Amino acid sequence: MPEQTARPGWQRPSIYDVAKSAGVSHMTVSRVLNGHSNIRESTRDRVLKAIEETNYTRNSIARALATRRAMRIGVLVDGPLQYGPNSTLRALEGAARTVGYTVSAVTVDDDPSEADAGVAELVMQGVEALCVIAPRQSSLDLLRRRSTGLPTVIIKAEPESGMHTLAVDQRAGAEIAVQHLIDLGHRSVGHLAGPLDWYDARERQQGWHDALEQAGLPAPEPVVGDWTSDRGHALARAGALDGVTAVLAGNDQMALGLVHGLTERGVRVPEDVSVVGFDDVPDARHFLPPLTTVRQDFAALGELTLRRIIMAIEDEDVAQHEVIQPRLVVRSSTAPPPA
Repeated sequence: MPEQTARPGWQRPSIYDVAKSAGVSHMTVSRVLNGHSNIRESTRDRVLKAIEETNYTRNSIARALATRRAMRIGVLVDGPLQYGPNSTLRALEGAARTVGYTVSAVTVDDDPSEADAGVAELVMQGVEALCVIAPRQSSLDLLRRRSTGLPTVIIKAEPESGMHTLAVDQRAGAEIAVQHLIDLGHRSVGHLAGPLDWYDARERQQGWHDALEQAGLPAPEPVVGDWTSDRGHALARAGALDGVTAVLAGNDQMALGLVHGLTERGVRVPEDVSVVGFDDVPDARHFLPPLTTVRQDFAALGELTLRRIIMAIEDEDVAQHEVIQPRLVVRSSTAPPPA
């Protein structure tokens, strides 16, 4: 909807306008805006639709002055250039904007001191809570050592003692991908893993291993990459994944490089080797061949994260660990193994 501009006689839509449009009370609108969990999904959807139709924008500055609250969430992002962390951040920002919160994000790469400085910077901005996206071991070690006194939510696929954690279920995603390959008839499935200092990479590798073990199939030694298509290409060219009829790649970028490298060597995908990725990046359906991959619902993850952060800020009970289930998107890069 086009953005409304100020003009004589025009007034900014209020919460009461939203309530009238949605057919609910203004208190219900307020509860939706504040991320309360005990709202029916149909009611939440109706209110969010009314917010969009009325072009309502919460005046977060006015509210901050009235409540003496910053209405700001601090986010520390590991690996900001990777698709998953970046998509999670954008989803959280969108969900926060809807209810009048702002997000201050600090991104860090490989230097642990960057994470320390990033947390200090966020705390100095007066954020009400912290969220850590796609943490590596070094980031969580820092949070264990450094007490900020702020409610903290970790986007992490496995539980963490004493911390609120939630994520897309990475292990389950890898399991359904491998099961798809097994159902096609594959009995030798390799794994091109992401860097194993990433918790998501560890969980995907474990899911791959568990699915093979449950099927009574051997798990060859995984090959470790670095998330990039260049590395996937180099490993394929070097024959690092030879000897299997299918490969689960730790992300779509490595899968892209893998397919490229195999093709250059005359290995056909999927006629000779099937390839599955992870993430379902927007271009995955345009790979040659279009990529079978595991889709993560980043929008749902962003909304759930925001609700849990607000509950933590308001001292409500927050589940210690929650996961969102991924789903497999089957395209043309997988087929039965060669006879």
